Formats: sequence, C-alpha cells, structure tokens
Amino acid sequence: MRIGLIVGPWFTVPPEKYGGTERVVDALARALSDAGHEVLLATAADSSCPVPQIPGFGPSVPEDLGLSFSELGHVIKAYAELRAVDIIHDHTLAGPLYAHRPPGIPVVTTIHGPLSPSYAPLYRDMAQDTAIIAISHDQCSRVEDLEISAVIHHGIDLSAVSVGHGAGGYACFVGRMCPDKGLMEAVAIAREAGVPLRIAAKMHAPDEQGYFHDVVQPSLGSNEEFVGELSDPEKYALMGNAMALLNPIQWHEPFGLVMIEALATGTPVLATPKGAAPEIVRHGVTGFVGAAKELADSVARIPDLSREVCRRSVEESFSAQRMAADHLDLYAKVIERFQARPLPEEAFRP
Repeated sequence: MRIGLIVGPWFTVPPEKYGGTERVVDALARALSDAGHEVLLATAADSSCPVPQIPGFGPSVPEDLGLSFSELGHVIKAYAELRAVDIIHDHTLAGPLYAHRPPGIPVVTTIHGPLSPSYAPLYRDMAQDTAIIAISHDQCSRVEDLEISAVIHHGIDLSAVSVGHGAGGYACFVGRMCPDKGLMEAVAIAREAGVPLRIAAKMHAPDEQGYFHDVVQPSLGSNEEFVGELSDPEKYALMGNAMALLNPIQWHEPFGLVMIEALATGTPVLATPKGAAPEIVRHGVTGFVGAAKELADSVARIPDLSREVCRRSVEESFSAQRMAADHLDLYAKVIERFQARPLPEEAFRP
C-alpha cells in the first residue's frame, strides 16, 4: 500500500522534546514502513523520521503554532505532492476541509485534540468525504451524531524504551505546565503520601511560563524538584527510576501518551478517572484510577504491582505495531468503500 501522511508545519517528526501528535505520527510512519508499505511523509524539512519525505517544505516554525495561514500553505503543497498514493492520512485540522484534494484518493483524518461541541460541526462536515479516527472511546463520546470510522488507541516504539527498576525513591510528573495537567494536584498527592516528586514539564508559551511563575514555583518546597523539559532518553530514565507516574489530569484528555510511556518503562500510573485514563490504566494492575485522596492512599500499594505486567500491557495493547495494524485494517476498508462508491452523473456525460 502507498500511504501519504500529513502532519502540520510547526514541529519536527519526531519532536525534539514535547509534542504528542508528531511523536505518534513518527511511530506510525516507522511501523507502517517496517510492515512493508510505502510511506511518504509531508512534514517540516528539519524532521528526522527515516521514511521518504516530500521535499521543498521549510523548517519547523513552532512560533506559528495555531496560525491558519501557516497550516493552509503547508497542506496545499502536501496534497499537490500526494497524487500517486493509495490513501492519505491527514493529521491536520485544515487539510481534510481543503476543497482541492487530489480526486480519486480517499482521505482519513485523526482527531488529536478534544472533541468539544465547538469542534463537532467541523468534523461533521469532514465526515461527508473523510474517514474519521478517534483516539479513545471517551473522546468520541463527547459529541453526538458524528460518524467515527474507528477508535484507534495510540502506540509507541518500544525498541527505544527499556524497563527501569523503579528504585529511585520518588514519584514523577511529566506533562505541560498548565492547570489542566494536574501538576498542583500531583504535588498534593505526593505530599500526602510522603514521597518526593520530580517534575518535568514543557514551559515555552507565555501562559505556561506565567502559570509556573505565579502558581507553581511559589508553591514548591523541599519535597519537589523541577527538572525542566527533558529529551526522550532523559524522560524515560526519569520514569523508569520512579515508583509511579502521577497523572491527576483535570480535563477529559483524549488519550494521554505520557501514561503508556511510563507503563512501557514498567512504572505504574496513578491517574484521575477523566478522559481516556480508564482505557489505559488497569486499576489495581498497572496503576490506580481515582480521586486525588484515593491516589495518595494508593501510593502505599504500589509495591504490590508488577513492573513486568505494566510493560506487558503496552506490548499487548499500545505498541506501534498494533497501532499500525489497526490503521492498515481501516485503510483497506476505506479504499474498498471508496472504490465501490457510485460515480457522479457527470462521469457518464460525453
């Protein structure tokens, strides 16, 4: 199968540090290629994903994040260069709504962000001629009357992640510096449980910096250590040495890649029952799911959990190979339906 993948222009694939969508696309592209398929990737020119990439794009522009003119120019060029593939998997928001997509090629898109009522009309319009993938059952439960072609959980490349011993004597928090991620709740849980907390967080945007300086930094004590934003090897080392990842999210996060990354290192996850957390963490087996007070009490039960079982849960349910296989199954179905669709009337006119 010849597969075109489109990702936005703002970050590299894979990202140097923080970046969920780009990390998922990198794992998917590699796994599809390893499975013997031809993959052509539309991404920023400074990306290092080792699959063939469309030439002529500029370097990543994180400062333009969210700007429509930046994304639109990128997807227009991407579609113009993807006229010889069997299917296009577009990971942008603007691309599936582009009116001049190559005729005769089906398009699939993934909802990487929250599926809120304000976004629902956009995806309903997309669904008229685009197959839509949700990344969790919780995500697609947020709106009604939207045709979802498949729910496909994210996966990660396990070859780059080793199992840690978890003997560092601390819990960790990894995420973005914002209230929704539950950092202050993680601080409270660690203090209640009497364990040190190491904090790794992305802090680039002005609102992230403001939240850190105004709320987080004044609250940190001797029990907490802020280690900044980490590279992948540094992040996996932090997780692997931790007794647990604290992930008390305060919003309905569509997936939460950080949870399967921690489990891949063998580290249990303690999470609030929001978003996709109950679909990822098996309560009492690979971690605990509950309110903040319940999670603080659960810290004492962490030694009862098996780090091998945590790792195995990712191997069985959240590997890049499983993710690629699920996508290939959907791609084949979409192509079959697309080829079997009735031709428009104008096709029969002389």
